[in-house]
Amino acid sequence: MVTAFEAYLDTISVHHVGNQAQSEMYALSDHPLELKDELISSLLKQYFLSPFQKAVEVYHLMHSSGNLALNEVHNFVSQIFEDKDKFHEMSEQIAKHLYNVTNHPNIKPGELYVAYFKDVQIEGNLLDAIGIFKSENKETYLKVYPENSGFAVDYEENAININKLDKGVLIFNIEKENGYKVVVIDTANRGQDAAVYWKDDFLQLKIRNDSYNQTSNVLGIYKNFVTEKIDDEFDMTKADKIDLLNRSMKYFKEKETFDMDEFGEEVISNPKAIESFKTFKSQYEDEFDTRIGDTFEISDNAVKKQSRIYKSVLKLDKNFHIYIHGDNKLIEKGFDDERAMNYYKVYFKEEQ
Repeated sequence: MVTAFEAYLDTISVHHVGNQAQSEMYALSDHPLELKDELISSLLKQYFLSPFQKAVEVYHLMHSSGNLALNEVHNFVSQIFEDKDKFHEMSEQIAKHLYNVTNHPNIKPGELYVAYFKDVQIEGNLLDAIGIFKSENKETYLKVYPENSGFAVDYEENAININKLDKGVLIFNIEKENGYKVVVIDTANRGQDAAVYWKDDFLQLKIRNDSYNQTSNVLGIYKNFVTEKIDDEFDMTKADKIDLLNRSMKYFKEKETFDMDEFGEEVISNPKAIESFKTFKSQYEDEFDTRIGDTFEISDNAVKKQSRIYKSVLKLDKNFHIYIHGDNKLIEKGFDDERAMNYYKVYFKEEQ
């Protein structure tokens, strides 16, 4: 978790980065931005740092070759951390690097801000951090002000909403040899091909394999196993699948530590299905080159996030939704020959 109560903005440089796929250029400023007053500095701090207060996933900079020195952003920020006099020069290099990877036609041009913060807290440590931010989406704002014993209305186009950061990354001056501690925001182009350039091409990130990541991975893998894979080997109704998902979420909410053998016995129960899940998990680890321990501390934050996408709803045509939260033995599936339709029979003690 990132907190910025004690943080302050030390230095900031602004550049413009176009899209080379659209034959647009970049424009570099000659010197760092001069902040007119404390209010501007405070607004910029709010704009840049507020979105990171909910960020819980920590990444590291990396390079596909395994040689971290080849990661451009790691190289540039390392020079700044070692000699702050190089800040503006390296901010220009960061802008050029971003321009070089901005080659998807759907990537919008925008302003690039490189900022140096002091006393930003992550995981209990107050650290210097370099922030890199890009604003892509502009809005029109109305201004109402007194005039001639009444009011007048004006507007400002191509303005920035300080409550909507499009892209951002904070790189903390710690664990340099591992690629620093990094948290990232990317709300623009989410779910599109153009979105990968920020994390994958520009920053080249890998997620830290901590308890949060391992908890998220196991819950995600298990959800995919139940919803997509288990039908290959077992004949299961959707109600049975929902029950398996509910039992897994109950396990993660009640336990402090994940244990693979215990999880298999308490949640999956069927020996053949347990082995099938272990194989499915191993295949994921090989495909994504990510090792998930058979035991690890469960992250409550990861459980809360995953619980939002765990479905306990049985959708029947467009007429009914059945929410299954408990014993799946209290719901029975059948087929009515006369109506030629499936049906569910639900048992309960009292209506609420």
